[in-house]
Amino acid sequence: MKVSPLDLRQQRFRSAFRGFDKVEVTSFLAAVADDYEQALRETDRLRQDLARIEAVLNEHREHEKNLQSTLMTAQKLSDDIKANAHEEAKRIIRDAEARSDLLLQKTQARYEDIQCEIDGLKLKRKDVETSIEAVIQTLRNTLEYVREQDVREREDKILLHRPRHTEIDQQLEALEARRIQAMQ
Repeated sequence: MKVSPLDLRQQRFRSAFRGFDKVEVTSFLAAVADDYEQALRETDRLRQDLARIEAVLNEHREHEKNLQSTLMTAQKLSDDIKANAHEEAKRIIRDAEARSDLLLQKTQARYEDIQCEIDGLKLKRKDVETSIEAVIQTLRNTLEYVREQDVREREDKILLHRPRHTEIDQQLEALEARRIQAMQ
């Protein structure tokens, strides 16, 4: 049976012989009704507070779920970014190593080409030196021959224009022999 504060206030008891004091019972019922009414108000207020707090709690739980979801998404995104950066770094290193290897190969090939050119130039130099030495030797021989011819022609001219002196002839022959020895 549900009894409201109003029921308590309006409740009337029958009078009986030697029954309770009506004023005292009425006062008691009024006090009980007031307390009961206050208790019901407090219960109603607590229910409203509980509903409000549960709503706030549900809202906080929803925020917590959103935060957890956001944190998980951020963590996944962070992991993805790290993985992508790591893969990009690996790719950059591979590309740099490939370019480095290619550059080394080109440099090695260029070095070998230059070395071949140097060897070819050394051979050409040797050929030129040999040719120059041959030309110089030929020119020396030619110069020596021309000088000998000049000396012979002078001697022949001197002999033709001068009388023959045996002593002068001997001196000329000695000079000629010394010059020939000096040239050799």
